[in-house]
Amino acid sequence: MSTTKSLPAAAAAAPPRRLTGRLKVILAVLLVAQFMLAVDFSILNVALPAIGDDLGFSLADLQWIATAFALCAAGFTLLFGRIGDLIGRKRIFLGSLALLGAASLAGGLAPSPAILIIARIAQGLATAAATPAGLALLTTSFPEGPLRQKALGLNGALMSAGFTAGAVLGGVLTDLLSWRWAFFINVPVALAVLLVAPAVVAESRPAARPTVDLPGALSVTLGLLGVVYGLTRAGEHGWSEPLALTGLLAGAVLLVVFYRVERRAAEPLVPVRVLHKRTVAWGNVLGLLAFVTETSLVYLLTLYMQKTLGFSALAAGLSFGVLGAGTVTGGMLAPKAIARTSTTAVLIGGGLLQAVFTAVLIFLGDTSASMGLLLPATFLGGVGNMLVIVGFMVTATTGLPDHEQGLATGLASMSQQVGITMGTPIMSAIATATAGGAASAGAILHGVTSAIAVNVVLVLLGVLLTAVFLRTRRDHAHA
Repeated sequence: MSTTKSLPAAAAAAPPRRLTGRLKVILAVLLVAQFMLAVDFSILNVALPAIGDDLGFSLADLQWIATAFALCAAGFTLLFGRIGDLIGRKRIFLGSLALLGAASLAGGLAPSPAILIIARIAQGLATAAATPAGLALLTTSFPEGPLRQKALGLNGALMSAGFTAGAVLGGVLTDLLSWRWAFFINVPVALAVLLVAPAVVAESRPAARPTVDLPGALSVTLGLLGVVYGLTRAGEHGWSEPLALTGLLAGAVLLVVFYRVERRAAEPLVPVRVLHKRTVAWGNVLGLLAFVTETSLVYLLTLYMQKTLGFSALAAGLSFGVLGAGTVTGGMLAPKAIARTSTTAVLIGGGLLQAVFTAVLIFLGDTSASMGLLLPATFLGGVGNMLVIVGFMVTATTGLPDHEQGLATGLASMSQQVGITMGTPIMSAIATATAGGAASAGAILHGVTSAIAVNVVLVLLGVLLTAVFLRTRRDHAHA
């Protein structure tokens, strides 16, 4: 009898099983914003030479157009994730998108290198605030289970596709219009989101307002800035370069300080108990590896197509459309695969698929006939990478209450953005070292394929970590 009475109550409390009209609008708004943020990481890569010629950047200073953005986007993510918890995620999401639109307009109109760099710093800060806030709004708008997995799958697909689309879009806009349109394109998108989002997205913040852990915020922000700066310098000047070593060492020391501060803080920025949660810790390690491997592969293949095969920037950019199609396909398949098997199975299967088809690229040759190998391999490798990315997003944000979703998504965003930032300098350093500093097509091909081999090893490391630290413990829990 008691069972019969409890059924209506359970049914009433049950979350929606399908996307309602309002949820579809929320999903569309948040996904458009996240796609735009991902595009910004890569849209200027192809345009850098044109910007340098137009504004008078020196060759040594040109990399700061990318580095200024990446440093801020990766370094401030955790801090802004907690500020979103403090003042409201919707508020910081809308404010950061307004900043992104204004910074993009300023960058497109920039008359000098200094104004352009300031605009890129502002874009990076806006990205550091908007990405975790948008992800937290996504996870709190959709109940844990199939609907959230579907939303995170689409989000992961568009984030990854956005990175590859940025390379395509940057080439098209620079060739057909001007590099300035790589900035201007953000303005109408940001305006559209700002017009629709206030009416459909609900405010989200913890019931108890947290305080800002200033020592923790400063140590983690400066630590991440040091690590990212050191990796960027190492990619350009080698691992023995003094400033690279200083940045890496200072960053590592500050991250250790951060961990010690968090153990003692009354209201820590990142509670150590959350870092000790298996799914959060290993989920973020897997996310870091997934973004390091995919984004660095885009860099390596750009180098291969332009320097070995002699492709134009536009032709190389368009070739990544196939990789983008693979990531979108993987994002659509991932929620269904997770529902039918498990997140761990998808992480392992996706990692193996990515590893196999990345390994195929080691056999690339010095003629355009190799595109017959490259295109299907990047498509299938992209499917595998996206299965891992969605698996990481689900793993790193599952099993935590709503009041810790800002923290969980801040950590996931940080892993994602640090991975995007780290991948290129690491693989650039490997490719340059194995090429012996030579600029010939053959030497570059050798450097690229050597770096691809390291890429495969990193993917397989992710598979091994999943099998050991996620599957084994889970099986013991069920036993």
